[in-house]
Amino acid sequence: MSKIISIANQKGGVGKTTTSINLSASLALANKKILLVDLDPQANSTSGLGFLPEDIEYNLYNLFAQQCSFRQAVLKTEVENLELLPSHTDLAGLEVELVEGLEIRERGGKLKSILEEIKNSYDYVFIDCPPSLGILTLNALTASDSVLIPVQAEYFAMEGLSRLMSTIALVRQDANTNLDIEGVVLTMTDDRTNLSKMVSDEVRSALGANVFETAIPRNVRIGESPSHGKPVVLYSIASRGALAYVSLADELLKRNTPGGEI
Repeated sequence: MSKIISIANQKGGVGKTTTSINLSASLALANKKILLVDLDPQANSTSGLGFLPEDIEYNLYNLFAQQCSFRQAVLKTEVENLELLPSHTDLAGLEVELVEGLEIRERGGKLKSILEEIKNSYDYVFIDCPPSLGILTLNALTASDSVLIPVQAEYFAMEGLSRLMSTIALVRQDANTNLDIEGVVLTMTDDRTNLSKMVSDEVRSALGANVFETAIPRNVRIGESPSHGKPVVLYSIASRGALAYVSLADELLKRNTPGGEI
């Protein structure tokens, strides 16, 4: 059974796109069929997987505008079993186009209608959301079965989380009653600092079992890999960052399939 998971946090710089790319790649290397939807107009998931948005003939905006088919827009990546629905800066225009004269259920349902037709071709569909709680993120949450939330181990980590939870509650009420929390993943952790340890403890204390056991450390190789157009599991498989994302993928599989692991 296919599952659609939004990776969302309106706070920028928390490792959302990095998690989207590397969790998707880790699961693909575990022989899961994965689609990554780049819903962020900045197109960082697209470039992080080695594609220049300006060189792509069709993208997610064209699909929203019914200018192409899904198969025309989707791209095969360097990672076997991982496909990408690429983004483009034109996607920012959808914030205006989708908001005019439509109810919340209609505004948020465009992506759902696209993914409903193809989701059973994949084991997991991940949606890399923009760093905002606007119409694009609403579309992602309406289309999703669950939300995975990256939270950076820094001061004010819990502050942005409360706004996202309020948005999830609104979507549950008006557009997607079955939307679940996949979990919270701590990112950019550094066990050498008291701050990182303190924030990690605070998040785990507040959210309990909703927090993944695996935390993603600060790691040079994770930072370098997007400039090479590769996920870190291809760029430097033995690095701490790559091993952490493999562990996160393993944990996600175990949560969704009892006994499942990489």
